[in-house]
Amino acid sequence: AVGGAMDLAVGAKETWVMMDLLTKQGQSKVVQSCTYPLTGIGCVKRIYADLATLECTPSGLRLIDKVEGLEHTELEHLIGLPVQA
Repeated sequence: AVGGAMDLAVGAKETWVMMDLLTKQGQSKVVQSCTYPLTGIGCVKRIYADLATLECTPSGLRLIDKVEGLEHTELEHLIGLPVQA
């Protein structure tokens, strides 16, 4: 076993992430592609963030829930990616 994050990324049936949706500078932490080396590609199934809960599907992000008062189009603008309703 490799250990740590690699065991979680490869060995878990599902990987869920809990995080703030935006950086301190207001940029989305959810991105189309990554520039840093990755521990596991495509292993995250769900994102629990402060503003919304998203499911990661082969066709993109799907909205599960969002905070009250946040419009769907506003969420897409914040993330910078399309989000299926």
